[in-house]
Amino acid sequence: MQFFIILFPIFCIFIVGFIAQKALKLDVANLSTMSLYVLSPFLAFKIFYTHTLTTDYLFYIAYIFGLCFSLVMIVSIWSLIMKYSDKERCAMILSSCFMNNGNYGTPVLLVFFGAVGFDLGVIMMVLQQFVMSTVGIYYAAKGSAREDISSQKDVINKVIRMPVAYGALLGIIFQLCHIPLSKSIMTSIGMVGDASIVVIMIILGMQLAKIRIKQLDYPKLSFALINRMAISPIVALCMVYFMPIEPVYKQVLIVLAAMPSAANTTLMSVQFDTKPELVSSATFFSTLLSLMTLPIVLWLVGAPVPF
Repeated sequence: MQFFIILFPIFCIFIVGFIAQKALKLDVANLSTMSLYVLSPFLAFKIFYTHTLTTDYLFYIAYIFGLCFSLVMIVSIWSLIMKYSDKERCAMILSSCFMNNGNYGTPVLLVFFGAVGFDLGVIMMVLQQFVMSTVGIYYAAKGSAREDISSQKDVINKVIRMPVAYGALLGIIFQLCHIPLSKSIMTSIGMVGDASIVVIMIILGMQLAKIRIKQLDYPKLSFALINRMAISPIVALCMVYFMPIEPVYKQVLIVLAAMPSAANTTLMSVQFDTKPELVSSATFFSTLLSLMTLPIVLWLVGAPVPF
């Protein structure tokens, strides 16, 4: 029951965005631009400034990038077999290679693993934010249908100009240089940054309102869901088997790998016009599917039963 209580507010926010779009017909693209270029850099700065960097980060960085590129390789091989275009491949990568281990994953870890799971969840959330700010943006730009992105140079330029990564880098610099910020400044940064979380979820709800069920690409959507919800935790299981870490940390990493698609990918797909219908539908349906798959994964890894 606690599991469903955790997820209920998330679905409520989706519904708010869905109703708002149906009633008001808002410009989703402009809202995504505001969130990606204005709000998200503040969130990235806050995360990397407030969470202490340790040598353990190097270990988990290798894991998070290894998992991401393993899933990218699987999608790429499948796309080659099915003869999908590069734009379709990039959209499927956005749909299935990045997990929602922030507002979705950390509360689940807190309930089932306590403070130990929550602390590692926060670390992985920080690293996942960086992966999406670099690798995610790269594939969003590479698969873009926009006329101003027509070459590899244009793709790289879009990644370089994306302010989210610079917000993260600035947060790291401020932390390592021990640059103090007043409580009032941090409060302002936190308010702007935290707003991006809700805005992203509302944008997802708005994008869902534009989807036509009959027009969904079910073969691509099905593979994206399988890659995200089934293949990802299996790859994670293989990776953590060789990692010299405590068993509970291995459990946490596997559970995180089974999380649904990150809502940020919808933001990127809308911003770069990288088949947003496919990406947003994968995010939504993977979140729904997780109501069934996550309890199974938690049981398989032997997660403690909360009381």
